[in-house]
Amino acid sequence: MMQDSTFDAVLAQYEQNTKPFGDSPMMTQEERMKRYFAAILPKGENSGQRRIRILPTSDGSSPFKEVWFHEIQVNGVYNKFYDPDKNEGGRSPLNEVYEELMKTGKESDKELAKQYKSRKFYIVKVIDRDHEDEGVKFWRFKHNYKQDGVLDKIIPIWRSKGNITDVNEGRDLIIQLVKSKTPKGKEYTTIQTIMHDDPSLLSADKAQSDEWKNDTTTWEDVYSKKPVEYLEAIARGEVPRWDAEAKKYVYGDENIEVLGGGNYKDPQAGMDADEELPF
Repeated sequence: MMQDSTFDAVLAQYEQNTKPFGDSPMMTQEERMKRYFAAILPKGENSGQRRIRILPTSDGSSPFKEVWFHEIQVNGVYNKFYDPDKNEGGRSPLNEVYEELMKTGKESDKELAKQYKSRKFYIVKVIDRDHEDEGVKFWRFKHNYKQDGVLDKIIPIWRSKGNITDVNEGRDLIIQLVKSKTPKGKEYTTIQTIMHDDPSLLSADKAQSDEWKNDTTTWEDVYSKKPVEYLEAIARGEVPRWDAEAKKYVYGDENIEVLGGGNYKDPQAGMDADEELPF
């Protein structure tokens, strides 16, 4: 079978990362929440499956966008914060704390530094077959350095079956989920396997297919980027809060001006920052 150009881009990206070491208007929180795809089982369910279709890119590049996020516990809840340093060469106060702690040479500081280190994630545009009416969604999951992550499960399918994102002959992916527990007894969802369906149209309705394929929303429209001042507050152990009336973040005796801003709720917030969690 001839390799397609999109898979060449995906494979090049995958092989690079397995080596050893918008223009859209600002969305409301409700709009953002509808744009998330999270491979998580509801409470009370111990197993289940989700069916998705990965959308193609317009230029044949890899649909998996690499983005670095910090996972920091704020006010007792783990949240993911965009890393301006790793992503675009900007300043990240959280990385500065990490580097300072690593410089001391103390084992206790090295352990503490782990919580400030950012991690690589992939973000891909998908259609959730159970919620097609909600349109294009974004799935974010971790890069797994043990080569046992989400992308590691998708690559063999693409390698053997061809371009799974093709609008005419692509394939839906079936994600098998099971409940697991951390060593501390906290439940979380594990992606057990990812299987593929038979070749199919993205949608039997060409107009719908074109709408999904040409959707211009980007991950930057969906995932919040916090200003440097916000990250400075997190690095100091403070908890910024959103002042709806003033339309800005506030903490202590200082105010942080933010254009747009707003409360940002991540459906994965609260999960332990664990290397093995599959998202």
